[in-house]
Amino acid sequence: MTASKKNLILKRIMRIRVRVKPRAKEERIEGFSPDGTLVVRVAAPPERGKANERLVRILAEAFGVARSEVRVVAGHKSRDKVVEVEGVGKEVLGRLG
Repeated sequence: MTASKKNLILKRIMRIRVRVKPRAKEERIEGFSPDGTLVVRVAAPPERGKANERLVRILAEAFGVARSEVRVVAGHKSRDKVVEVEGVGKEVLGRLG
């Protein structure tokens, strides 16, 4: 085996569209909207990244991964976001909605 093959690490990364509803009374994953966006309610306000932090925690727990494996990659200051989750496949989406 060559050195380049030894260092090859394949990671499963899933991208999902998420709609965040901040300042919710109850934090929860509502499920998928008709357009395929995952809707998540968070208690935190949309200030200084607090809602994004809560979103990452909620999704990490739901997917059973570390918080470091969940990243907001687009829409940092918007309710509509794109989130990447490492280490999971599409089969886990059925648990969410």
